[in-house]
Amino acid sequence: MNETGDWRERDGALEREVVFDSFRAAIVFVDDLADLAESEDHHPDIAISYRRVTVRWTTHSAGGITDRDRELAARTDELIAHPTSPRS
Repeated sequence: MNETGDWRERDGALEREVVFDSFRAAIVFVDDLADLAESEDHHPDIAISYRRVTVRWTTHSAGGITDRDRELAARTDELIAHPTSPRS
């Protein structure tokens, strides 16, 4: 997996792009991220393009980035560093 930069603020959201070793690994990550989002009842925008996943955290009702978005971005980093599921 190759990380392409850290989180950056873009258009009122925290955005990060990650390139995984395979399409399957990207989908496993998105599945893990969906579990996190559901458990927190706060959902990111996610774009998948083959092995590349872009995640955007923002709070639409607040009109931009909140502390909750920053916390969930940090937890997303943990998922990237320590996946809950095997990736191939």
